[in-house]
Amino acid sequence: MSIGIPSWMRPAETAEPVKTITVEVLARRGVADNVVELTIGGRGRLPEWTPGSHIDLHLPGGLIRQYSLCGDSHDLDTYRIAVLRESRGRGGSVHLHDTVSVGSVLAISGPRNHFELESAAKYVFIAGGIGITPLLPMINAVNDRGGDWTLDYCGRTRSTMAYADRLADDSRVRIASADNGRRLDVRHLLAEPDPGTAVYCCGPKSLLDAVDKESAAWPEGAIHTERFTPKDVDLPTSSFDVRLARSDLSLHVPAERALIDVLEDAGVVVPASCREGTCGTCETIVLDGTPQHRDSVLTQAEQDAGDSMMVCVSRSCEAPLLLDL
Repeated sequence: MSIGIPSWMRPAETAEPVKTITVEVLARRGVADNVVELTIGGRGRLPEWTPGSHIDLHLPGGLIRQYSLCGDSHDLDTYRIAVLRESRGRGGSVHLHDTVSVGSVLAISGPRNHFELESAAKYVFIAGGIGITPLLPMINAVNDRGGDWTLDYCGRTRSTMAYADRLADDSRVRIASADNGRRLDVRHLLAEPDPGTAVYCCGPKSLLDAVDKESAAWPEGAIHTERFTPKDVDLPTSSFDVRLARSDLSLHVPAERALIDVLEDAGVVVPASCREGTCGTCETIVLDGTPQHRDSVLTQAEQDAGDSMMVCVSRSCEAPLLLDL
């Protein structure tokens, strides 16, 4: 097919059909100010998951939102998530806080893991606010095998820090809340690179930016982060061409447009959620060409490999891309 055929002239094609499963809300409880924990399941054995995984919640109005699994990865009868109410967000958390109760039915997909726990001699966990959630199963997994770890957990106020009271009893945990006059000193924490130590951090942009800055001297691959908001990317933006192997389409992506928008205009529907390069939903296989990565999901090694890309934000470096779409 030639470039520019309107989408209404052919049926839409989907990259990978999203398989959802139906679950019920089995329990609901507050675990901090404006943070509610939901336990879901009740309709059979759930897919296996590993620490660092998240699920997609498919909400009314086509909303898809990601939430880290924070329960026991050995329990496949239920999943547990904790949701921070964000009044200025895009509506997903408000819906879950105000509308969803015990007995509510939800559609989910996943789990998926872009924040996997790797083997290490020692672990330094750093959490900011709701960023504690993906780290809890990691800590449990390290504990189960008798591993060495510490956790530094920071927040604006102690009352907003989910699970802080439970964690505070462990001598390996340091809690820093601004309302108690305690602040996390990232520079001091990461001052000395420690070979064999893996650092896992999740939280707000300010915390992750500080970790990136202060860990510059650490060995490659030692720092692992998961972002809720995209990191700053300073790259030139230019037009490029893309070919779709399965759809037999050739498309042009102007400098001012995102690849995913051009794909959708051509009737190729790629599952997407954040459209900021932070969730990993739109990850697409690259068969040929060199992507210009702009996401906050793939590790440096994964970006260097160039065999997949987030089509919501990433582009092409030079030659046309060949995608498995």
